[in-house]
Amino acid sequence: MDTLNFIQLDLVTALYLLAVGFVGGLVSGFIGSGGAFVLTPAMMSLGVPGIVAVASNMCHKFPKALVGALKRAKYGQVDVKMGLVMGISAEAGVLLGAHYQEAIKHHFGDAGSNLYVSVAFVIILGLVGGFVMRDTVKTYRSGVMEEEKPGKLALWIQSIHIPGTMVYFPSINARISILFTIPLGFATGMLAATIAVGGFIGVPAQIYILGLSSLMASATELVIAFVMGVGGTIKFAWSGYVDIRLAMIILAGSLFGIQLGAIGTTYVKPFMIKLVMGVIMLTVLLSRALVIPVYLSQLELIAPMAPSTMSLLKNVSFFIMLTALALGAGIILTALIKGRREHARQQSAGLASATA
Repeated sequence: MDTLNFIQLDLVTALYLLAVGFVGGLVSGFIGSGGAFVLTPAMMSLGVPGIVAVASNMCHKFPKALVGALKRAKYGQVDVKMGLVMGISAEAGVLLGAHYQEAIKHHFGDAGSNLYVSVAFVIILGLVGGFVMRDTVKTYRSGVMEEEKPGKLALWIQSIHIPGTMVYFPSINARISILFTIPLGFATGMLAATIAVGGFIGVPAQIYILGLSSLMASATELVIAFVMGVGGTIKFAWSGYVDIRLAMIILAGSLFGIQLGAIGTTYVKPFMIKLVMGVIMLTVLLSRALVIPVYLSQLELIAPMAPSTMSLLKNVSFFIMLTALALGAGIILTALIKGRREHARQQSAGLASATA
């Protein structure tokens, strides 16, 4: 096993990680993607190697995902069967993805691991974040924000019958062949082992390919995250890549945040979940893109960069990362406060009309 130098923890770093965990939990409970697209870059901004950030993230994720899934199941938002079916195939993807992570770390060191994780973030964030934002704007402009209907692709997939492979899922009140869910689950697991979050594929896939609503998809993804997190943690911990200190500090903050995020989903319109996802994705993308030249320079794939230039890029990346955290927390908490006020107003109006 390669020698790992885990970062030193002081009070300021611990408080930062606690705050990061809270925001990550808030995002996770709200959109169901684990919040790791915030947490992994946030840890890397402190100097944590990419593979350690991914491994430690997966370690903290499965208990947090379990709490979030149980919380949202109380609101009837979880399709347990869908979560377990996709979770099993996702586990296979996690094991293969973890193997690739370890191979890259072994051959190219921390810089190679950081580059691999950062490039994966930029590509996935750009593709999925751009698509989600485009769909959010389209939904908002249409003015139809109360009800979501399956798209043409989802309806087509639901119409295909392959004998011996069909499974009924209550979230869509339809039967779908597991030949469609298996590759989606596997891809979710591969991505989770690469950047510690499979929700980039899992949530949009459930919405646009399988036909779940945003609320059901984001909640069901928590079940998948739990299944993936257990296997991924064991795999990475066996090789010594899990920093349990980071995992526990982040978990402490996220367990509180995830419950607030889950509560927030009951007060907002579905398009708001997509808005939060898209905004944070594109902000984190910029943060990760700025440090890619640093890793390329360290690997001598481009001309050497001056230490001052590398330091500047890292500092700007860190500032943008803080902006992403603030944006995510601000949008969710604002939506939660407004939603609760509107709900209270409607209840008061209903009570007044009943007693009139």
